[in-house]
Amino acid sequence: MLKERRVAGVDTLILRNAERGSFAVAKEWTDRARPSPYEAPGMTPGRLDAQFLLDLVALVEQLSVASEKELAK
Repeated sequence: MLKERRVAGVDTLILRNAERGSFAVAKEWTDRARPSPYEAPGMTPGRLDAQFLLDLVALVEQLSVASEKELAK
């Protein structure tokens, strides 16, 4: 992890990968996120948020495109 930032109101971690360089990930997607109130004993877990899933799809697509470009070199 390189650093933490708040981008467009979202706590974000800037990460570095030896093969792909640096990229940002929502802190909520990592083990550094604050514990969910649904993780308290006796409470049912929350459902996945559709926007988070769409953000994850966009991230995976970006990483795939970057990988394809690297392979083409």
